[in-house]
Amino acid sequence: MLQKMLLSIVFVFFFFNLSGVNAESNKNIEIMDIEKNKIIKVTPIDSNIQLETEKIIKEINGVVKAFKPIPDKGYMIKIPLEPSYQLENRWINALIDEVILIIPETENPFLLTFDDENNSYFFTFPVKIDKLLKTLEFPI
Repeated sequence: MLQKMLLSIVFVFFFFNLSGVNAESNKNIEIMDIEKNKIIKVTPIDSNIQLETEKIIKEINGVVKAFKPIPDKGYMIKIPLEPSYQLENRWINALIDEVILIIPETENPFLLTFDDENNSYFFTFPVKIDKLLKTLEFPI
């Protein structure tokens, strides 16, 4: 079980950082099915998605305290931020250029981001994501 958790975290880190190698030329939103370990949709970023994402970031109200924050089933949505967003709260103070929205199958969604030193932060937020998902044409 620990090995599976570590593999999931390594996959997420590798997947999203590898896609960051082409960040200048690839400013797309990527939706990944966690169980299948597969990107199921790629869509360009637009201002409505950017605004909805910033609403979520502004409403961060806690940190995820789960031992295994990446669920076995659900979705992850990598959203590049253009321009980058200065995130300042009691847990982090960093300029972030992307966030990853994690939508577990049976729990509330939460947010993953990385600081300048690639430390990961998992945040909770009370904002509904229905409008963001609708804009992404993602089944709610």
